[in-house]
Amino acid sequence: MSGLIDFFVRLYTAVFSAFEQLTRGWFLGAFARFAFAGVLLMYFWNSALTKISSGPLGFLTPSTGAFAQILPQMMQAVSYDQSQIPFFPYHVIVIAGTWAEFVLPAMVVVGLFTRFASLGMIGFIVVMSYVDITGLGADATAIGQLFDGNPSAMISDQRLLWCFLLTVLVLNGPGKISLDWVLGRFYSRRARYH
Repeated sequence: MSGLIDFFVRLYTAVFSAFEQLTRGWFLGAFARFAFAGVLLMYFWNSALTKISSGPLGFLTPSTGAFAQILPQMMQAVSYDQSQIPFFPYHVIVIAGTWAEFVLPAMVVVGLFTRFASLGMIGFIVVMSYVDITGLGADATAIGQLFDGNPSAMISDQRLLWCFLLTVLVLNGPGKISLDWVLGRFYSRRARYH
């Protein structure tokens, strides 16, 4: 009996060691970025589009919706008149948050400064969740609860998975199929010749 168990242990080890060798250095980062692109890229971009004004310079002037989404209690206090909100720091916060919602997801997807962009996205998700709970009054169903057997809560369950996906990129990087890898190779060659 122990010979049979030994055979299956060796087979198991050999098969998964081969998978690990075949995928080392490229698969995990590429797949994490692919999953992010497929699930979250358009979610964040569509959200960012609701925050810009119309016209070619709309990205410089956030919409009323941007202020209502990012600073909901402050906007309610001024009857949704964003001109009553001080430029510094609040307009700066809204502009930076809107740009971050466009730029950081794009950086994650193409693998450019991926660890920094992924860490920024984690921070963005934490702030977004805080605003949803404290500023927009998310109800218990939307907030959810970990270990409750119901994985459909938007904040506790889904956003935890988003952060896990991004943590994989923070810790492991984007892999060889990325702009980070290309730039790293370019600069290492350049440093060798100078």
